[in-house]
Amino acid sequence: MRVLGIDFGERRIGLAMSDPTGRTALPLETVVRGADDAHLAYIRELCEKHGVGEVVIGLPLSLRGEVGPQAEATLVFVEQLKELVGVPVRTWDERMTTLSASRALAEANVSRKKRKEVVDKVAATLILQAYLDSRETGAQRNWEQENTQQEQE
Repeated sequence: MRVLGIDFGERRIGLAMSDPTGRTALPLETVVRGADDAHLAYIRELCEKHGVGEVVIGLPLSLRGEVGPQAEATLVFVEQLKELVGVPVRTWDERMTTLSASRALAEANVSRKKRKEVVDKVAATLILQAYLDSRETGAQRNWEQENTQQEQE
């Protein structure tokens, strides 16, 4: 089963896709967000075209693990996507992922211009690979699950 990874940003959305076995994350593309929400329909089409069985969206919590303005916007996007794709949509703690992607690209001597073009899909790949690895090891950084467990206690 393929899994789609998403790095949701204010202007751009990075996308990554797992291989068919669901073990390896591969960068896919970066989509520019428009005011018309066409990006939602595009992501739905991607899910249908590639037989995606699950979507993982990076949730940009603060360093203290709190939900700030960008995380709130991401959670709104999560709810919109849940209504459209018909597969499980999960959040994943993505603190520092974009920074890690930027650093890795800089260390690989990728030009600043090229970095700006690819950093979002690289961040999506890091988010997705962390999630895929966690399924193998049983580790958990799923904010929704953690938050639900805390509310029940």
